[in-house]
Amino acid sequence: MDFQGYGHLLLAGAGMTVRLALGALAVGLVLGLAGAALKLSNGRIARGIGNAYTDLFRGLPELLVVLIFYYGAEAAVRALLTDVLGLKVVVSFSPYAGGVIALGLIFGAYSSEVFRGAVMAIPRGQVEAARAFGMGPVLTFRRVVLPQVWRVALPGLGNLFLVTLKDTALVSVIGLDELMRSANTAGRSTRDYFTFLLAAAVLYLGLTIITMIVLNFLEKRANRGHLSAAGH
Repeated sequence: MDFQGYGHLLLAGAGMTVRLALGALAVGLVLGLAGAALKLSNGRIARGIGNAYTDLFRGLPELLVVLIFYYGAEAAVRALLTDVLGLKVVVSFSPYAGGVIALGLIFGAYSSEVFRGAVMAIPRGQVEAARAFGMGPVLTFRRVVLPQVWRVALPGLGNLFLVTLKDTALVSVIGLDELMRSANTAGRSTRDYFTFLLAAAVLYLGLTIITMIVLNFLEKRANRGHLSAAGH
């Protein structure tokens, strides 16, 4: 079905939705690990920064974060470069970049708690044993902690990614032609909103099913050694 000539527009919107979600995932994983490290730090200032980050972005509506970052961050950077540094630079954030960073900040705030819980779930004795074998903190984290963190955190991260995949629809308000905006554009042009919104719903469900299949594969792969050691 070409949907009155707008089928390609829906598919292009679905592709942009996937790109937006994957970009937010990449940004969010980095921020989530950094936030978890700060919250697990022994320093009071570091813990305060980590808690402030998670409390801020978990306490604001996602749509508000997208709007504030896209419009406010651009104005703030422009003011910093021109008024403070005296540079004559034109600053403009694309809707894609604004959406990726805004959704990434939200993903990172929630995933930091997932990572923190995963790190705390690792038996302390394993870290102490690694230190006893002469491993430094970085090597211990890379070879002992991190592989187990992914195994424990993966289900929670998968749920967060599914939420982020649907939250990409919020970025349509800043002009990005993702799936929701493409469906709305086609519906407005043809006066057949229901057909295109239904098509968008089917595409969202299809993306969700594909994501769940991939997550199930990754969870099985991450649990291979653990299940073998447990005798399952």
